[in-house]
Amino acid sequence: QVQLVESGGGLVQPGGSLRLSCAASGFTFSSYSMRWYRQAPGKEREWVAEITSSGGIRNYADSVKGRFTISRDNVKNTLYLQMNSLKPEDTAVYYCKANSLSSWGQGTQVTVSS
Repeated sequence: QVQLVESGGGLVQPGGSLRLSCAASGFTFSSYSMRWYRQAPGKEREWVAEITSSGGIRNYADSVKGRFTISRDNVKNTLYLQMNSLKPEDTAVYYCKANSLSSWGQGTQVTVSS
């Protein structure tokens, strides 16, 4: 079955960086566009970034554009999110998801605080 395991979250000071990973299995990773989402306390889950199956096209939410970079390794079946210049408002649980598949991982907590 589809499995998505996010990792790499943690506590970081404002202006810091983190790199999230999402290990995928149970489906043909290289055939699917992939997305990162996040959910802050008391808020709805929101889309953060998307990358096409080959990695050729990437799109970002306005709130993270210029600070976050989505990438993928289709040999390792892994999705990444490099997050730089982190702000307190980036605090959330981050999830990865394959476009058009319904499964979600457990998420990884990112906390930006001094």
